[in-house]
Amino acid sequence: MEQAKAKFAIGQVVRHKLFHYRGVVVDADPSFQGSPEWYEHMACSQPPKDRPWYHILVNDADYETYVAERNLDLDGSGQPINHPAVGLFFDELHEGVYRCQRHIN
Repeated sequence: MEQAKAKFAIGQVVRHKLFHYRGVVVDADPSFQGSPEWYEHMACSQPPKDRPWYHILVNDADYETYVAERNLDLDGSGQPINHPAVGLFFDELHEGVYRCQRHIN
């Protein structure tokens, strides 16, 4: 079976379709990587496990969430994400997309 290509990239600002929060993508998995227990307890809408899932820093919060691709849309507001870990992952917001930090050795 062919793996689905991720619709969203690291650094893109997204909005959750059901819960309407905004966030920024910090990682993507080609398919669900959590435990069966987590899925049963947290994934109330039972999104497909064989499609991409994303790690999202949630705006105006101090936590990360794990979201199925079908529950996300791009956020076109251009507004920054207020999260304490944004600076650990990204340098700046440019035209609605965060740029990844460049580490110089």
